[in-house]
Amino acid sequence: MSPIRRYPIGAEPVPGGVHFRVWSPRPRRTVLLIESGKAAGRHELEREPNGYCSTFVPRAAAGDLYRFLLDDNGPFPDPASRFQPDGPHGPSEIIDPSAFAWTDANWKGVHLKGQVLYELHVGAFTREGTWEAAIRELPELARIGVTVLEVMPLADFAGNFGWGYDGVDLFAPTRLYGRPDDFRRFVDRAHALSLGVILDVVYNHFGPDGNYLPQFASHYLTDRHANEWGMAIDFDGTDSAPVREFFKANAGYWIDEFHLDGLRLDATQAIIDATEPHILSEIGASVRQAAKGRATIVVAENESQEMRLIRPRNAGGYGLDGLMNDDFHHSALVALTGRNEAYYSDHHGSPQEFVSSAKYGCLLQGERYAWQAARRGNFGLDLPPWKFVNFLQNHDQVANSATGERCHSLTSPGRFRALTAALLLTPGTPLLFMGQEFAATAPFHFFADHGADLAKLVHAGRVDFLKQFSSLDHPNLAEQVPSPADPETFDCCKLDFRERDKHAAIYRLHIDLLRLRRTEAAFQPSDDRRVDGAVIGSRAYLLRYFAGGIDDRLLLVNLGRDLHRESLPEPLLAPPDGYRWGLLWSSEDRAYGGSGTTVCEARDGWRAMGESAVVLRPEPREAADDRPSAETLQERNRRGRLPLP
Repeated sequence: MSPIRRYPIGAEPVPGGVHFRVWSPRPRRTVLLIESGKAAGRHELEREPNGYCSTFVPRAAAGDLYRFLLDDNGPFPDPASRFQPDGPHGPSEIIDPSAFAWTDANWKGVHLKGQVLYELHVGAFTREGTWEAAIRELPELARIGVTVLEVMPLADFAGNFGWGYDGVDLFAPTRLYGRPDDFRRFVDRAHALSLGVILDVVYNHFGPDGNYLPQFASHYLTDRHANEWGMAIDFDGTDSAPVREFFKANAGYWIDEFHLDGLRLDATQAIIDATEPHILSEIGASVRQAAKGRATIVVAENESQEMRLIRPRNAGGYGLDGLMNDDFHHSALVALTGRNEAYYSDHHGSPQEFVSSAKYGCLLQGERYAWQAARRGNFGLDLPPWKFVNFLQNHDQVANSATGERCHSLTSPGRFRALTAALLLTPGTPLLFMGQEFAATAPFHFFADHGADLAKLVHAGRVDFLKQFSSLDHPNLAEQVPSPADPETFDCCKLDFRERDKHAAIYRLHIDLLRLRRTEAAFQPSDDRRVDGAVIGSRAYLLRYFAGGIDDRLLLVNLGRDLHRESLPEPLLAPPDGYRWGLLWSSEDRAYGGSGTTVCEARDGWRAMGESAVVLRPEPREAADDRPSAETLQERNRRGRLPLP
C-alpha cells in the first residue's frame, strides 16, 4: 500500500493526482473507469498479494466521477466511495476533505458524562430536510440545554427517503441532505455553539438494495451467523481481516474527516465475533485514535444489555462509553399507558423500577426475562449511572406505536410532565427525540422508499412485527399502518417548529428541567452513586440526591392519585438539622399547564398531588414549625392516655 494513503481503501487526492485502492479478491481483473475530468478513461489496477488492488492516476481530481469494471462486469461504484451524487447505483465522486475550511481548532470534544443527547433524523428534522436548514435550528437547541446531537444514519441508501438503517455505501454521506461539505459545515457550526455531534452507524448488516460489496469480495457476508436483516457481516471468518479493516477504517473516518465526536452503534447484539479482541472493542479504539486527543463518545444499542460493552478494556470489557437503557423506556411506557404487552410484559412501571433504575441503570442484569424465556443482561451494579442512556422516546419506540404517535398523546398531560422530570433529573444520561421537547404533533412512522415489490414485503413485515402487541393484533392492522414507501408517510413526520410557541408550556418545562440539571449541584453527574430512593405509595416514589447538607435535593414523583400520608417513616425524607423541605420546582406549575402545587411537607404530614413531580430543597425551619397546635396537643394527649385499671 502506498505510504501516502490515510485509509486502506477508497479514492484519496494526493499531490499530482488521486490514489485508488479497493479490496477486490473475487475478480481476476479490476479496472478503474474514470467517467469525467482530465483523467477520463480506463486505468488498470495493480493486484497486491492480499487481494487489494491499487493505482495512482495523475491529473485525476476532486469532482471526477468513477466506477470499477470487474472482469468486464459492471461498472460498479467504489465500496468505499466518499460520495454518491446519484445514489448507490450511480458513479462515485472523488472528494477532497482538505478543501473544507474548519473553524473548530479549539474544540476539545465531549465525554458522555454530563451530556444531554438529542436524536434527530436530518430529512424529517426540518421541512426542507437539508443540512443547511438543520443548521438554522442549532442555536435554539444549544440555548435550551441540549449538549450532544445524535444524528440518525447517513450512509447512502437507495430511494428518496428512509431511516438510514439500510445503508450500503458506508463512507458516503447520503446525497439526500446535501454534499459532504454541507455535513462538515453542520458539525463546524455545532462545535461553535458548544454542541457535540455523534453519528448513528449500522455495522450489523447492509441494506437490500445497492450493496455491491459481494461483487468485489465474497467474504464480507456470511450465513454462519443468524441475522434478522439478511446476511450477517463476517467479522470472524478465515478471510475476515480486510472486512474488519473496512469497518475500523469507517469508524475512524467519520471522526477524522468530519470532526465527529463519536458514534452510536446500532443493534450490537447482531455483531457476532468469536475472535479476540472483539471487533466492537477495535471500533472503539479506532474512534479514540482518530480523535487525536479529543474526547469522544461511543454508545452502544444492545438488546441484551451486555455490560461488558461499557467496561474498560483492562477489565475485560470493550471500552465503550454508554449503553442504551431499554429498561427505563419500557418501565416509563408502561407507567404512561398502563399497557405491559409484548416486550414490555416484564415491566410494570412501578415506583420500585424507577428507584432501581436511578440507582443501577438497567433493571435486568442477569435475571430471567420472561418475554424471551431466558436470562437478560449481566452484572453492572458497580457501573456509574451516567453510562446508561435513558429515554422516553426514540425513533424505534415511537414508530412501534403503529400509528407513530408520540408518548405525550398516549397518556395524560400530568403524567407526561412527571415522567419528563423523572427522565431529565435521573442520574443516567438523558436522550430526547427530536420534537419531544415541545410535544410535537408530527408522528414518526417507519418510512423507506423501496421499489414496489420490496415495499410490499417491508410493509407486510412491519405489520407482522406489530402483531406481537395484543392491543394492535386485529384484522384491520395492515390498513392502520401507513405504507413505508408512501411519500406522505415520510412527509407527515417533519417537525413544525412553530409548535415551540403553540406548545410553549411543555417547552418551558423541558427548558427549566434542563436548567435544573445543569445548575443544581445535586443533579450533576458523578462516578459515585449519590442517589437513593424509596417507594412511598402504590404509584409514588422519592429520590434523594446527596450533595452535602443543604445542597441535597428530593425528587418526589407520584404517577397515581393524590397521596396524603400523616406519617411517612422514611429516613431519606430527613432534612438537615434546622431545616425543612421547601418547594424548588413542580411539574404542576401553572406555567407548564398544571393546576398549581400544594405544600408537600405540612403540619398534617406529607402530600403529593396526583400525576405530578416536585423537586424539594432544604429551607431554614422556624421554631414555630416545630410547635404543635392546641388541637394537635389535645389529640396527642387523648391518644397517649393509659386506660384505667
